[in-house]
Amino acid sequence: QVQLVESGGGLVQPGGSLRLSCAASGFTASSFSSYTMRWYRQALGKERELVAGITSVGGSTNYEDSVKGRFTMSKDNAKNTVYLQMSSLNPEDTAVYYCNAHRTSWGKSYDYWGQGTQVTVSS
Repeated sequence: QVQLVESGGGLVQPGGSLRLSCAASGFTASSFSSYTMRWYRQALGKERELVAGITSVGGSTNYEDSVKGRFTMSKDNAKNTVYLQMSSLNPEDTAVYYCNAHRTSWGKSYDYWGQGTQVTVSS
């Protein structure tokens, strides 16, 4: 059974940094590498938004405009883990951060979600 577990959230002061991890289990090594991995976040009272993604082929990354230059997403296929390095954090980054694994095969979409990890940026 596929499972995604996020970790690394917490309370940080404005300007600080955090590194989130998303450990995937239930995938084979080859199947994990075939998934596009994404980080989403949802602030209180707001809709969930896409923050960053990394493609399965080539490992290209893309970022939501407000986090460009501050967040870096990476993927370790050997460890079945993705990371989100966040720096220069500000209160607007406060949210629950979710990891998502996505793949489309033969017209069918596969999506898996973690339980989320809270990030709070406050002085």
